[in-house]
Amino acid sequence: MATSPSRPAGTRRRQRPGMGLPRGEDEWTPLLGVALGGPVELHTRLEQGLPYEALERLRAVLDVSSARIAELVRVPLRTLARRKDAGRLQPEESDRLVRLARVVGLALGLFEGDVSPARAWLAQPQMALGRQAPLDLATTDVGAREVERLIGRLEHGIPL
Repeated sequence: MATSPSRPAGTRRRQRPGMGLPRGEDEWTPLLGVALGGPVELHTRLEQGLPYEALERLRAVLDVSSARIAELVRVPLRTLARRKDAGRLQPEESDRLVRLARVVGLALGLFEGDVSPARAWLAQPQMALGRQAPLDLATTDVGAREVERLIGRLEHGIPL
């Protein structure tokens, strides 16, 4: 069964304890451990490919296996092993990793930085998402946007 988080009226998101994650539009960027500027710099970094370590950092936040993170960013596990050896992801893989990090960051914001319930919510099928888990939908841009819309509705108390 889907859970819907709620935030008491008039309260604000708190800083994520121990993670040093800022609030704001790009609060997902620290999840990757890569300092990113604005959208133009992000585009340039994606074109170069993000360091493999960015994927490992997000994998650790999600507490998933290498096989699961490979599935979420749509990279075959053997290819991921080659990327690890090379130390860098390809541009398309980097873009998919950023999409996933954006969804994870928004879920963390929804749960006020509490990683455990955010992970659980991301992995649980949600009625508002056609009984699919947010992480599973986040494997495509269309699905990720739908998860983002749901998170926005939940944050603002809009009925589902």
